[in-house]
Amino acid sequence: MQNADLEDANLQGANLSQANLQQADLEKANLQGANLQRANLINANLEKANLQSANLQQANMQRADLEDTNLTGANISGANLQGADFEDTIMPDGTVRRR
Repeated sequence: MQNADLEDANLQGANLSQANLQQADLEKANLQGANLQRANLINANLEKANLQSANLQQANMQRADLEDTNLTGANISGANLQGADFEDTIMPDGTVRRR
């Protein structure tokens, strides 16, 4: 699913563990409660996506665009977030990250 166009997709609760979503367009996608453990999300566009309560443990999210994304209650432990854009992102603890 590398480079996949999944804009506005409803993937609520989907099991995407270890999926290769490198450079995928997931803008405005509903990934609430999805399992993305160890997924490859390098350079993925997750702008305005709903990742509420998603499992992102050990996901590789280098340089991912997470602008305006909802991560409330998401598990991001061990995730590689190097270079990710968190502008106006709602973090797992409910705080909003500003640039």
